[in-house]
Amino acid sequence: MPTAPSSAELRTAVPDLAVLLRFRSATLSSSGRRRLLAALAVVGLLTVGLVAGAAWLPGTGDRPHAGALMALLPSAMVGFLLLTVVSAVASGGGREVVPRDQAVAFPVSATTEHLGALLMAPLNIAWLLQSWALLGTAAYAVGPHRLWSVEIPMIVWILVATTAAQLLGWLIEGLRRGRHGLLAFRLLLAMAGVGAVGLVVSGQLAPFLDRGPTQRLVFVVTAGPDGQWRLWLSNVAALVAAGVVVLYAGAAAAGWALGRQEREELRLESGRRRPRPMPRSAFAAMVRVDRASVWRSVPLRRGIAVLALMPGAVALAGALPWESLAVLPGLVVSGGALLFGVNAWCLDGRGALWRDSLPGDPALAYWARAVVLAEVLVAAAGVTALLAIVRAGAPTASEAASLGCVVVVVTAQVVATSMRWSVARPFAADLRSARATPAPPVVMVGYSARLACWTTLTGLLFGLLSRQPDWEVPVLVAVALLARAGHRLIAVARAWREPSVRAGVIISVLG
Repeated sequence: MPTAPSSAELRTAVPDLAVLLRFRSATLSSSGRRRLLAALAVVGLLTVGLVAGAAWLPGTGDRPHAGALMALLPSAMVGFLLLTVVSAVASGGGREVVPRDQAVAFPVSATTEHLGALLMAPLNIAWLLQSWALLGTAAYAVGPHRLWSVEIPMIVWILVATTAAQLLGWLIEGLRRGRHGLLAFRLLLAMAGVGAVGLVVSGQLAPFLDRGPTQRLVFVVTAGPDGQWRLWLSNVAALVAAGVVVLYAGAAAAGWALGRQEREELRLESGRRRPRPMPRSAFAAMVRVDRASVWRSVPLRRGIAVLALMPGAVALAGALPWESLAVLPGLVVSGGALLFGVNAWCLDGRGALWRDSLPGDPALAYWARAVVLAEVLVAAAGVTALLAIVRAGAPTASEAASLGCVVVVVTAQVVATSMRWSVARPFAADLRSARATPAPPVVMVGYSARLACWTTLTGLLFGLLSRQPDWEVPVLVAVALLARAGHRLIAVARAWREPSVRAGVIISVLG
């Protein structure tokens, strides 16, 4: 049977994807559809407003730092590609339009999965922020003259880079599913890490990025306003052609990857485990079960590793100062909560009914889940902070106190918010699949935007406090913020004790 994708297969996959999207949208209430349309409208308006605002900023004829921003644009484009690749690789080729349990009755082809994953890729706050940064930088640097000719190459590049990242995501996922695929992937990852460290240590990172193919795209961006239409048209056409080729290659790679066994997931679910000593208390038993659920889930393990290492590696390469490090824990913690914390009870899946029928105080399950979520977030933020401080130099007492306080505060804030969302708005999710998410992708965008906003503001606050001469100031502010987060956490715990509330959550996560 031929497995290579054809144009006919792509044409068939498009209506199949439309059916899956209608199936997904049918699960939304009327208010949910209105919120979805409103969110899409807000994203579109923000994109247009940001581009227009950057292009028509006052001082069009004499823009400060425009040349420097244009010089940094190729590196920013490479950064966007790397970020998208990491996201696609960590999610096993991309997110699912419909969870596999819900799609059992639908014969979803690999090409449809590929197109669906591409459609889901922009539903990511990091992807949106990076895209806005690229579009806004180009608009600001070149100005409003023939703005459309500036933005079209950038948009095409964003789409091609996303498609190429998807292709690499499928290839890596196919490699992982081989007999010795996990070992091969880890060797590749180690080689890439050694190469990146070598570039940073030798000071060759910037020259390496400057020699990338994105350097040529800067000339294409400026070719339109300069009237060089032959150069502009030929390069945009080449980019579009490359995108079509990568799209077909991605469909073939998806067919290859999805046709192989999920060895990593099967190994984790069917492996032998030695019995451990009985825990000393019911609470300790709850914590042990929850902790095991996290570390045996493939998407959670991959996501935590990426969140812990990537921001720290960026800070290490950029040698960020101490006052800037206060923002990093918030980004890591908010990203970690998106792995499972925003829908914490989905960890139980079908076992939620059995779990709730156990004798004992239901508050134990609530606090055990909160403790496990907090320790996962602190562990990820701690690894990031340790990597980031390697090149930050010796801190003052205020800087050290601010960094420690911000880790604790953002963790408490995110845990309180996540537990509230988990109780108030649960979803059915299967976290066994590497492509799974704890909530529908559109909902995840809203969660990530709100968490990132709150934690970034908190990080900026402690960044300012790190400049204070007295280290007691950030500590006192942290105590006040912790008290507020603790109050919210206790309020949700009271709601969880109500049998009707718990029944609603369990029915939802059971699907």
